[in-house]
Amino acid sequence: MNEVLIDIAGKQEVKDLIDRALQEDIKSGDVTTNAVIDLDKKADAVWMAKQPGIVAGLNIARAVYEKLDSEFSWDMAVEDGASVSPGTQMLTMSGRVRSILTAERVALNFAQRMSGIATLTNQFVKAIEGYQAKILDTRKTVPGLRILDKYAVVAGGGANHRMGLYDLAMIKDNHIVASGSITKAVQKVQANYPDLRIEVEATTLDQVEEAISAGADIIMLDNMSLEQMRRAVTKISGGAETEASGNITLKNVREVAETGVDFISVGALTHSVNAFDISQQLQRIY
Repeated sequence: MNEVLIDIAGKQEVKDLIDRALQEDIKSGDVTTNAVIDLDKKADAVWMAKQPGIVAGLNIARAVYEKLDSEFSWDMAVEDGASVSPGTQMLTMSGRVRSILTAERVALNFAQRMSGIATLTNQFVKAIEGYQAKILDTRKTVPGLRILDKYAVVAGGGANHRMGLYDLAMIKDNHIVASGSITKAVQKVQANYPDLRIEVEATTLDQVEEAISAGADIIMLDNMSLEQMRRAVTKISGGAETEASGNITLKNVREVAETGVDFISVGALTHSVNAFDISQQLQRIY
C-alpha cells in the first residue's frame, strides 16, 4: 500500500489548494480586520489544543499565513503526528495582525480537519495493537482534499490505500458483472496493465477461491462475517494479501484484526471527520 510523502506543503497541488481557499474566503478583502486593525500593527499569537489527540497539517497552516505575510515567523512546539492534550501550546507565530486574523480561519480549517482525521486514525491503530493488520484509508475523501486527507491518515499511524483509480487495479462487484467473472476481469487487467497490482473484492468464499486461482495480489473480504473472514484467511494462506472492508468501527475493529487479515480499510477516517478543536489567541501586540 502507498504512503503520502511527509513533506507535502511544497507540492504545487497543495499550493494551488491554499490559493483557492484564501480566494474563497477573502475575495475583495477582509472588511472587518481591514477596518479595525492598523496596517503596521504586529502581534504574537499561539495555537492551543483544546482536546486530546494527534496533530496534523501544521505545515499546511503555516503556508497559509506565509501567503499573506512575507515577514511572518512561526515556531512549532510539536510536529505532525505528535500526541497533544488539552492546553498544549502547539505553536507560536509573529507577524502583522491583519495577516494573522485574515488567514486564521483557512489555516484552522486545514489543520482542524487533518488533525481530526489523524486523531481518529490513531484510535483505530491503537485498538488493534498486537495484531499484524494495518489500518487503511479509502477514496471517500472530500474532492480536491485527498492528498491532505491521506497525509493525515499517515500522521495518525495508518497507511494509504490507492491514491486514485490509476495506481492500483481494484476489481469490484460491478466490474465482475460487466466482465462476466472474476477470472475474466483479472485477465483483462493483466493484459492491459501488466505492472499493476490487482485487488479483487470478494463477498463469498467461492469468490475468494476464484480470486486466488485468477492470481489476485490482494483479496478484499467485503462485508463478511468474522467467521467468513477467518475461513477466507485460512483458505488464502499467504497466496495473496487480505483486506477486511465494510462496516468497520472502533467497537469491532479488534475482532476483525483477530481474524488474521493484513489490512483493514475504514472509510469513516475521511468521510465522517470531526474537526479537532484548536484555538488561536493573540498575545503581545506591538
